[in-house]
Amino acid sequence: MLQRWIELDGVVNMRDLGGLPTTDGGVVQPHRLIRSDNLQDLSPADVAHLVDLGVSDIVDLRSHREVHLTGEGPLRATTLRHHHHSFISEPLPGQDDPTFLSTRPEHLATVKDQDYWSQHYRSYLVERPDSVSAALSVVATAQGATIIHCAAGKDRTGTVVGLALAVAGVPRAEIVSDYVLTSERLDRIIDRLSGVDPYRETLRDKPRDEQIPLATSMDALLTMVDDDFGGAAGWLRAQGWTDDEIDALRRKLTVE
Repeated sequence: MLQRWIELDGVVNMRDLGGLPTTDGGVVQPHRLIRSDNLQDLSPADVAHLVDLGVSDIVDLRSHREVHLTGEGPLRATTLRHHHHSFISEPLPGQDDPTFLSTRPEHLATVKDQDYWSQHYRSYLVERPDSVSAALSVVATAQGATIIHCAAGKDRTGTVVGLALAVAGVPRAEIVSDYVLTSERLDRIIDRLSGVDPYRETLRDKPRDEQIPLATSMDALLTMVDDDFGGAAGWLRAQGWTDDEIDALRRKLTVE
């Protein structure tokens, strides 16, 4: 069985989507799409390993605020192509906005149950379809493997990866199982983020249970995409993708 987890010093939630089955009897090819948590702490050996693995592109889904506070990370010193597609509407760093570096109390007070997460994922597609579409376009056109990451590698990353796998023809149960797999590393993810701004505020005094990736949350997102757009490919068409571009994404992930 293909080893999905990529064990590095500087991350805890990195895995290769290669090996997942597709409905036509094929599989997602290894070293095409990799999901991860924050890449800020990669060691020089980690960086060399990812380059040797064939990574060509990095898609950073963090907000401008997150990047401003934590930095761009050591992969910026390489020749890999970097793409920043924030899922949050916000001012750019340096703009005269006193809320840019603040934590929003109303966000901290939200109860994060399964309904919250499914609606949260839906909001990415509704409020930032440009960023979701752009992230998937990178995967389709990358010369090598694409790493998609956010902070935990769970929500924003999970949404993009879920759509990519759906376009590739991976059965829904497999997509949901991959999403839930993050729960195996959840304690390590939270421990890693809780000591770093801006995450220490959003995680402080919050129950860890509310961060558990529930199958129902991803299933609800995929149901919404099916019901409203006829599937992930239909959602991409609604964003202006052609059938050839959608096929290029599918072939990138599945053709040897």
